Amino acid sequence: MTSEQTPAPEETAGPRPRRLTYAAALAALEGLALVVGGVWMLVEGLAGDPDDRQTAVTGGITLVVLALLPLLAARGLLLRRGWSRGPAVITQILALPVAYNLLQADSVAIPAGIALAVVAVAALVLLVNPATTQALGIKGPGRAQDDGER
Repeated sequence: MTSEQTPAPEETAGPRPRRLTYAAALAALEGLALVVGGVWMLVEGLAGDPDDRQTAVTGGITLVVLALLPLLAARGLLLRRGWSRGPAVITQILALPVAYNLLQADSVAIPAGIALAVVAVAALVLLVNPATTQALGIKGPGRAQDDGER
């Protein structure tokens, strides 16, 4: 292994598409929301008076650790790394059932569910967009063989 960087393929050369930047921003927003929620749960668990301190601390740590997935995906999207689309798409797919559960609540969680659903659907649309796929250097099924025959 060398310390030299591999040059970007010609498909990924040029300016980053806005769709890719927007998808990265939405993934980062979700990651930051998870960090904020996790820290809030930790503070409540340690300093507040929760019903179950251990559950609050465990939930807070879990949210902070889960925030790594969308944050790393957002960084990868900004750097135009092909691997980053998978974790970003998985994050959005996992966010949809959470949004649905928030929408089923009879509380202030309903606006949060609406916001999460809008962000997840918008990010999914941006992530599967052909311009985003091309900017990340991702080839569709069967295209890897076609390039070798030309």
